[in-house]
Amino acid sequence: MMRPAPKRRMTKGDEFMRGECGGTARRRPWRPVAGGAAAALLAAGLLLTAPAARADDRHEGYYYPEVTSSEVYRSRIQTLPDSDRTRRIGFVTGVTTGQTERPYAPITAMFAKGTEAEKLILIGLQNGPLDTLYRARAVLAMLTATARTTAVFRDLDPLAQYTFLDLLKLLGFTQITVSDGRSWAHRIDID
Repeated sequence: MMRPAPKRRMTKGDEFMRGECGGTARRRPWRPVAGGAAAALLAAGLLLTAPAARADDRHEGYYYPEVTSSEVYRSRIQTLPDSDRTRRIGFVTGVTTGQTERPYAPITAMFAKGTEAEKLILIGLQNGPLDTLYRARAVLAMLTATARTTAVFRDLDPLAQYTFLDLLKLLGFTQITVSDGRSWAHRIDID
C-alpha cells in the first residue's frame, strides 16, 4: 500500500508570501475590475489554448509535474556535426552508470526522451537536493564542474568558459527539464 507523501514544512519564504511572517508586504482587498467581459474572453482564450500547449509534452504529468517555469539558454557553442541520437543516449548511459557505481544512492535520475533523444530530463530521487529551483541550479553547476574534467570539454574549452548546458548543446540536446519529482518542474530550452 502506498503511503501519502509527507507534507512539506513551510519555509520563511512561504510564510512571507502568505503574509504570515510580519513582513512589509500587504495584500490589497479584492475588487472587481472594469471590463469583466474582456477578462472573461481572455480567460476563455487561455482555457482553449492550454491543452494545445501541453499536447506536445507527453512527459509532463508522467515523469514530472506540470512545468511551472521556463527559460531559454543561449549557448556559446555549436552542436557537433556527428552528434546524434546514439551519442546522446550514450552520454546519458555513461552518466547513469557513473552514478550507480558510487557507494551511495544517486540523488537524481537522468534520461533522454524524444524521437531523437533530444530532450534531457533530470528528476530528483530524494527529498532535499532538488527541492527548489536554486538547488537545481546548484546541481547543474556541479554537473558543469564534472563536465569540465572530461577530455572533450578540456580540448574544446581550455579557458573553462562553457557550462553543462553548453555541453548539452554540443551533444545536440534542445531542452532540459529539471524537477524535484513532486511539486515543480523547470524547462530550459537550449538555443
